[in-house]
Amino acid sequence: MSIKVKGFLKDVGGASRVTKLRKEAIENASPVPDPKDHIREVADALHPYAMRFRVTGVRDASPTSKTYRLESLDGHIPVFQSGQYVNFRLRIGESLLTRPYTISSAPYEARGEHPFIEVTIRRNRPYLVPDYFFENVKEGTELDGNMPFGTFYWEPLRDSKNIVALAGGSGITPFCSMAKEIAFGKMADASITILYGSVKSDDIVLKDELEAAEKACPGRVKVVHVLSGDDEWKGEKGFISRELIKKYSGEDPTYMFCGPIAMYNMISGIMDGMGVTCRRFRHDVMNNPADATQIPGYPVGNEKKQYSITVVRGIQEDVIPASGGEPVAVALERAAIPVDTHCRCGECGYCRTKLISGTIFVSPNGDGRRLMDRELGWFHACSAYPTGDLKIKIPIM
Repeated sequence: MSIKVKGFLKDVGGASRVTKLRKEAIENASPVPDPKDHIREVADALHPYAMRFRVTGVRDASPTSKTYRLESLDGHIPVFQSGQYVNFRLRIGESLLTRPYTISSAPYEARGEHPFIEVTIRRNRPYLVPDYFFENVKEGTELDGNMPFGTFYWEPLRDSKNIVALAGGSGITPFCSMAKEIAFGKMADASITILYGSVKSDDIVLKDELEAAEKACPGRVKVVHVLSGDDEWKGEKGFISRELIKKYSGEDPTYMFCGPIAMYNMISGIMDGMGVTCRRFRHDVMNNPADATQIPGYPVGNEKKQYSITVVRGIQEDVIPASGGEPVAVALERAAIPVDTHCRCGECGYCRTKLISGTIFVSPNGDGRRLMDRELGWFHACSAYPTGDLKIKIPIM
């Protein structure tokens, strides 16, 4: 693109010319209002507030995992990047729950004649939402949600071309999307080496998809499985260690991590020990564990205590029970009080809540509050635990 220079005085006087043209446009405009907001239309297309999905396929991704293929009822899938997530709104019993799942399919699969996305959900222990998906969501099921969300994706202006992905369990989903996009899509400048920690060789999530991407693009997609509980495994064994990371890193790597919190604590320590800068170590949002005592700084014994929460919505007040071992958002959901959550880890701010009285513990994992919010008593309900009786104010939904 070329820029035409008209001269110093004409260029610096451009603002006055624009003002004159704007006044002329206003004077000559029709008195009938134009209801169209073209910028709003573009924004809604990129980030629709509400979408309706239909499940068009369900397949096993491992003995403990399933992949759900979803198409939009209106045929439109918003542009997204590998590593972003879709947020579902699920009616389970009397409660309306929102849950995020990273998109395991690649962006190129959301383009073309039959665009779709896929999410891969693991159920290696009883848990409310995975249980609901496994038992109720089948081909033909319709789901409410919206997308895309999250900032955990490769950015060529910031990240190096050599991605070293460190994954554990269901944390493989963003990297499966990246591997497929590199192999078949438009991440032409990047390469990825995935160090993937699992327990058994017969329960590796998305193993077939990873092998297909590696076979299709052997020079730029490499998958290294590291198994901690399989004596018959011929490849790398144990846990992802500093030695393994250095062995497969190559030159100028950008490290990206997604996995359980215990693994994050270990990998984070390794990154510090290797002198990796923050700019070169990026991790996905850290969901708070089911066992709150694993969170650094969590008050000893609080998980056994029961409290009450007075919930203010406009002029209405409700008093609900709450456990000290669960986030405030979970107490609200159990009481069938709608609360809009997206990331479920305190980063995005959709469940921003006003603390009127009482005390809370805020998880340091992904605490995305602004400094002013902290000072004025605002918190994110998905990552805050009651440590006493509370009075809070939430938006009316």
